[in-house]
Amino acid sequence: MCHIYASTDPERYECETKSVRLQGKVTSLRLEKEFWEVLDQLAYEQQLSRGQFISKLYNEVLLSKGEVPNLASLLRVACIVHLQLCAKPAARFA
Repeated sequence: MCHIYASTDPERYECETKSVRLQGKVTSLRLEKEFWEVLDQLAYEQQLSRGQFISKLYNEVLLSKGEVPNLASLLRVACIVHLQLCAKPAARFA
């Protein structure tokens, strides 16, 4: 089983730093390429640019929680939740 994961192309988990504007300020985010791709998919599904999607998510979390202590972690978890929701129900509970 581990071979499936161990044979993953290293390019998929290379980190990339991208700039995003949040509340009028530019900040840098460092995520693995695979997460940037999922964020692009999420943004596309919402008919937003990646930056707009991240800004919208950031603002919604600020409104509901009062702070975003770790934006990169929030984005990674959002990607995983999205992938879990897209998975077949049987695969999630197997």
